Amino acid sequence: MSMYGLDAGETRVLRALKTPEKVQRFLDAEIAYNKEPDGETIRSPRRVLRDEVAHCLEGALLGAAALRVQGFPPLLLDLEASHDDDHVLAVFKLHGHWGAVAKSNYSGLRFREPVYRSLRELAMSYFEHYFNASREKTLRNYSRPVNLSRFDRIGWMSAEADLWPISDHLASIPHVPLLTQGAVRRLARVDDRMFAAGLAGRA
Repeated sequence: MSMYGLDAGETRVLRALKTPEKVQRFLDAEIAYNKEPDGETIRSPRRVLRDEVAHCLEGALLGAAALRVQGFPPLLLDLEASHDDDHVLAVFKLHGHWGAVAKSNYSGLRFREPVYRSLRELAMSYFEHYFNASREKTLRNYSRPVNLSRFDRIGWMSAEADLWPISDHLASIPHVPLLTQGAVRRLARVDDRMFAAGLAGRA
């Protein structure tokens, strides 16, 4: 049985990922981190499954596709940073609480259990783990969830073309600030242990 433009084999792979935790384990174990320069590719879930490689947006797209096959709406949430790359999550709601799956080269920017009462709580759970090579804590804003069904017209789950319309949409929508400017000025640098932990397993 095929779903959402995927063939039977692709659908079978995603149907086997029956929980968000299994989706995350698949992203971690089966999909290598895409180290190409930013903006080189935005692979669809079909291409990620075929190439077995993804950066954070590509991984979030695959995560959203897998969650959709399990009956969740395919939702992305964009985390916006200062002096750093943005990060994209595939978010889901279970028993009234938010969680997330994600692909990242930083160990603390991946899975979140569905225990967060609001999207702000979920976004803030990434704050201490979101830092750059200069040890600055860089997370600043988060977006509303974007339901990817709005991109079904371009076949986002199975497209062979890069999915620039999704990237452009995430960059253009309003984002909610997480910190005041005063709080930003008072931020401490990331200490040695947190920095080392964040880089554990880095590709």
